[in-house]
Amino acid sequence: MSGNGLGYGEQGGEAAPELAQEAAPTTAPSVPAAFGLFSSDTKKKDTGVKPLRRWQILLPAMIELWETNWEKRRNGSRSQLGDAGNPHPGLPRFPRCLYVTGLRPWNLRERNEDLKQMLESSKDSAKLDAMKRIVGMIAKGKNASELFPAVVKNVASKNIEIKKLVYVYLMRYAEEQQDLALLSISTFQRALKDPNQLIRASALRVLSSIRVPIIVPIMMLAIKEASSDLSPYVRKNAAHAIQKLYSLDPEQKEMLIEVIEKLLKDRSTLVAGSVVMAFEEVCPDRIDLIHKNYRKLCNLLVDVEEWGQVVIIHMLTRYARTQFVSPWKTDEDVAEEYSKDNFYESDEEQKEKDQKVKKAYTMDPDHRLLLRNTKPLLQSRNAAVVMAVAQLYWHLAPKSEAGIISKSLVRLLRSNREVQYIVLQNIATMSIQRKGMFEPYLKSFYVRSTDPTMIKTLKLEIMTNLANEANISTLLREFQTYVKSQDKQFAAATIQAIGRCATNITEVTDTCLNGLVCLLSNRDEIVVAESVVVIKKLLQTQPAHHGEIIKHMAKLLDNITVPVARASILWLIGEYCERVPKIAPDVLRKTAKSFTNEDDLVKLQILNLGAKLYLTNSKQTKLLTQYVLNLGKYDQSYDIRDRTRFIRQLIVPNEKSGALSKYAKKIFLAQKPAPLLESPFKDRDHFQLGTLSHTLNSRATGYLELSDWPEVAPDPAVRNVEVPESAKEWTAILSKAKKEKPTEKFYSESEEEEEDSASTSATESESGSESEKEHKEESSGDESSESSSSTGVSSDSESDSKGSTPKKTSGAAEESDSEDIRKKAKETSKTGSTFSSSDTESSSSEESSSNSKSESESKSDSDAEKPRNATSSKVTTQVFVPTKMHEMLHRMTGKGLSAHYQFSRQPCIFGDRMVSVQVTLTNTTDQKIDNIHIGEKKLPPGMRMHEFNPIECLEPERSVTVSMGIDFCDSTQTASFQLCTKDDHFNVNIQPPVGELLLPVTMSEKDFKKEQGMLTGMNETSATIDVAPQNSTSRVIIERLVKAANLGVVPSGQDKIHRFAAKTVHSGSLMLVTVELKESSTAQLIINTEKTVIGSVLLRELKPVLSQG
Repeated sequence: MSGNGLGYGEQGGEAAPELAQEAAPTTAPSVPAAFGLFSSDTKKKDTGVKPLRRWQILLPAMIELWETNWEKRRNGSRSQLGDAGNPHPGLPRFPRCLYVTGLRPWNLRERNEDLKQMLESSKDSAKLDAMKRIVGMIAKGKNASELFPAVVKNVASKNIEIKKLVYVYLMRYAEEQQDLALLSISTFQRALKDPNQLIRASALRVLSSIRVPIIVPIMMLAIKEASSDLSPYVRKNAAHAIQKLYSLDPEQKEMLIEVIEKLLKDRSTLVAGSVVMAFEEVCPDRIDLIHKNYRKLCNLLVDVEEWGQVVIIHMLTRYARTQFVSPWKTDEDVAEEYSKDNFYESDEEQKEKDQKVKKAYTMDPDHRLLLRNTKPLLQSRNAAVVMAVAQLYWHLAPKSEAGIISKSLVRLLRSNREVQYIVLQNIATMSIQRKGMFEPYLKSFYVRSTDPTMIKTLKLEIMTNLANEANISTLLREFQTYVKSQDKQFAAATIQAIGRCATNITEVTDTCLNGLVCLLSNRDEIVVAESVVVIKKLLQTQPAHHGEIIKHMAKLLDNITVPVARASILWLIGEYCERVPKIAPDVLRKTAKSFTNEDDLVKLQILNLGAKLYLTNSKQTKLLTQYVLNLGKYDQSYDIRDRTRFIRQLIVPNEKSGALSKYAKKIFLAQKPAPLLESPFKDRDHFQLGTLSHTLNSRATGYLELSDWPEVAPDPAVRNVEVPESAKEWTAILSKAKKEKPTEKFYSESEEEEEDSASTSATESESGSESEKEHKEESSGDESSESSSSTGVSSDSESDSKGSTPKKTSGAAEESDSEDIRKKAKETSKTGSTFSSSDTESSSSEESSSNSKSESESKSDSDAEKPRNATSSKVTTQVFVPTKMHEMLHRMTGKGLSAHYQFSRQPCIFGDRMVSVQVTLTNTTDQKIDNIHIGEKKLPPGMRMHEFNPIECLEPERSVTVSMGIDFCDSTQTASFQLCTKDDHFNVNIQPPVGELLLPVTMSEKDFKKEQGMLTGMNETSATIDVAPQNSTSRVIIERLVKAANLGVVPSGQDKIHRFAAKTVHSGSLMLVTVELKESSTAQLIINTEKTVIGSVLLRELKPVLSQG
């Protein structure tokens, strides 16, 4: 074996410089004469290695060329090469310049022979080196199939590293070399029982890659064994092998379904995506296999690998459309059905109808579980996952909730152009039906100069769909720029978009038409032609008002050469020839001269124009029409000849004319309906979003249609999973322990009944991974907002899935829980009977309300299990009561009802985690307003609201102030809900400033410094600000800060340092604020808190308070 040849063959250009350095002294002078490429470099004294680097770049191309010639020689094409002057007869001429590197043609030819010798070596190191090089060849796309016999001999190697690489090679070539692979079938079977999970999985993959029907029974047995393997990686590969076996032998379907059913019960996130893919491939119609695993798949979804998430989400979308009723039948639709009440109906009958309206639709808890567990995936880094969740919300979520996907889809527009193309296609379909979803992001669809044409066209389509009276002026200005684009295809599409806007929005029809007429004087033919076509369609809507435009277009006929545009002008003149009686005959005269040179499309319109003029103005055009008909009679196109014969028989009466000639005028001059300018994406909504069929707008192979919503939901009990006996025994033990500890009875009876009923119908998935996760989170005692939210999600999933098994906690954990409960009981007893009674009322009212309330309540309950921050401080009365009123509902929007709100900075009587809000309602009309109440709530997860009691009647010019309680969960998220009257409902929002999420705290300076020392590092946020001269006194600083935020003043022994303390309403986390005055009118503002997000927002809001005068 030649070392030089082997070194180059596997290491590419890396070995070449070394070899060239050895040969350089003797061969350097001949290089310029031989090749002549580097003559400029050889003249220089200090050449170094620069020429060698150039050799390194050119070598692969030269050797590849030589190998190509070698293949030609082997195929017998000697005549093309010739051996004249060839130093190696029988071989193609080897490039002389390659001799500089020390390479020889026989070295290149024998590279594979060297690898075969290494594979047959007795040393594992040589075999491992050879396998690494072979796998490297495969990775580079080179053909290594001729090494198959030498590689397959090492399949039984005892070295695990060699065996892994051998299996990688076999997975690539087993399908091509099936006969040789069959010789090692026994080795693969033995490897299925190897202690190493990677070897077992690789053996199964190789076995399933051998596409020979004779080994189907062996593959089936191997898949069954692998499905019970202890390693989830092996079970994952078993799921992959199911699809390969099914494509090889579909008759094995029933046996494979049994394996799929078994793997669907697997709790490993590694297996879930693969088995669902096998399910979709083998038996997508077997929905019954999903029932028992539905809740488990929903709960595991967040932890599954990304491509598994995509498959599971698409499968669950189809499943949900068969098991749940439509959420799109909103309360408004139901209210319309029951609005036809009798005038003489009694109040009781009316109340019954109102109750029916409220109870008309309640979302199934399992339906809600799916929506809630997929929502976090909208922030996935994988665009396919985001798109899958978006299509799920589009097809399954209530219309009021589907809007959350718009922001995530717009985020994907920052990805590469392929992702943009797919996302924009789906947005284009969505924007046709629900414009409001993407109207706030209109600017995100503006076209960039760097966008390719396909992206530009889609963005243009979306902007056209989103056009309305409010934004049309902005869009038309944008379109004016697009028309001037150098991309002619995009400019033409823009003109069509202007025409669609003119059709859809009548207020701008004339403006668009005038703009298109101005484009008729453009120098670009394509722009002019497209403008003519669009104007023609617009004129059909109201031709009586635009006679001048038709005349103007007739004058342009001489200059326009595009056939479609010429045909459109001729059609307009012929259709409305009676409005331009002087111009139409002259146009026919001019076109008759050029008839033989026109395009077929134009010729047809010339014939039509002649026929229409013959019927309306035969005196002037009779001879012209006969001349044109004679030209058409002998035209080369049979379409033209047929049309000519048809028109002649129809308009020129003779003996052979039939009865139709009497109605020729009605046929030709009948009023045509105006064309509808519609979006090309209008007919794509029947395909599931995000699928290949939707992208192609045609049914692709393997596409599974979404079924229609069922009128009545199937029995939800099919998704309940029986509790194992061991779990039932554990439930009994825990219930006895609870009875022995009466002090642990803290929750209300209604909640205990819910827990008991939930435990009887628990699911396997939640009794496994989910309950264990909850137990770990509770026992860790983590007080951060992230852990509380995750606990809330898991508790939501339990309450929605109608049951969960009791938590298997140890005795120590139970004791710690009981201690927490005792502490909470003491705290609630201190607050007094007023607070406890109001809490129970609020909880009972929330339980009886909609499903969204129950979710937020269950989340707050899980948060309540965590102890709040214990500090040595006490909540004190507020230092400053704000008088600023925030507008919630304007009187014009509210049809005379106006609403304002303010934060009273008082402890809320509805719950110690709620912020007290006072709402002032004013009737500005001269009629009373009845039944003012809060309707549907659209609250973020975890947020709760205690609504005010309904106001039966509000007299004219009167105001009333009511109190509400809102648990904002220590965030500035908006609380959205509906403020309803007897006849109307209005969408309103309440958004708190961060300073209103605090309660003032009193503490000594010593305690302040102690707590501040514990909240340093990442818990500290600071900024240096310029203080206005009038704000540098102690009184002004205190006054301004307590006005901006609900802070308590801490006594300070230093004149230039001011300290303030508060705690967050929801979690009780301390918020310490320090203002330290410096020289030169500057100050340092420091905030110490565990809630770093709130701390940074508060810092941002307090900075202008001191800097502004």
